[in-house]
Amino acid sequence: MHRFYLPPAECAGDRLLLRDREAHHAAHVLRLRPGDDVTVLDGEGGELQCKVERVSRKEIELAVRERRKQPPPVDEITLLQAIVKGKTMEIIIQKATELGVTRIVPLQTERVVAHLDNERGENKHAKWQLTAIEAIKQCGSAWLPRIDAPVTPAAFLKRNEKFDLSLVGSLAGDGRHSRHWFEMVAKARSAAPRNICMWIGPEGDFTIAELEAIRSSGAKPITLGRLILRADTAAIYSLATIRHELAWLNATGSKL
Repeated sequence: MHRFYLPPAECAGDRLLLRDREAHHAAHVLRLRPGDDVTVLDGEGGELQCKVERVSRKEIELAVRERRKQPPPVDEITLLQAIVKGKTMEIIIQKATELGVTRIVPLQTERVVAHLDNERGENKHAKWQLTAIEAIKQCGSAWLPRIDAPVTPAAFLKRNEKFDLSLVGSLAGDGRHSRHWFEMVAKARSAAPRNICMWIGPEGDFTIAELEAIRSSGAKPITLGRLILRADTAAIYSLATIRHELAWLNATGSKL
């Protein structure tokens, strides 16, 4: 089943229109024809089963056959990711979306190579959003992660946002296995943490001052193993670990 994305405002009626990139992909890459079945995701839990009604050069008309609603994610995972250069940031956003992250906060840290002005930041944000859209189409999630505007670690910490568990990768040698912190929080709450954030630094890692501020806010240091990981590898590894620990807690929660 081919999947497409339309924002919620464009999914209200019984007839939907695919335009621009989505229409081009449907008509010229997938070569869809009237009568073909497709799925449309609205990024807010909506999953619409549709049939192609009309194909033209610039748009594809769809008839809605069935509407489904995926429940929102039980676990809210925020990735606080230092901006990395090139297409690596897009890879991180793609894989984070596939791993069910609900929010991505790009960080302008001191050791970030590519600092963004307002115009470049807006362009990058639009490209990152498109990457996340393509990722939900690939993995079938009806929930599009929120991607914040770039912010410095200090500015984010000033918001004083609350999480059940905040983690940061540690190269200092004092990081604990992630399960230690998950078990500690689960025992204190008598339930698995549901609102989790993960801090990942740039290739040169956070500065000492940044790391001290992050840890002072309550972030717990975790080890990512004895090898030095690239930023994208660290992000994917950490998010997969979080998913694993949540699954483990859900399976053994009654014993905690």
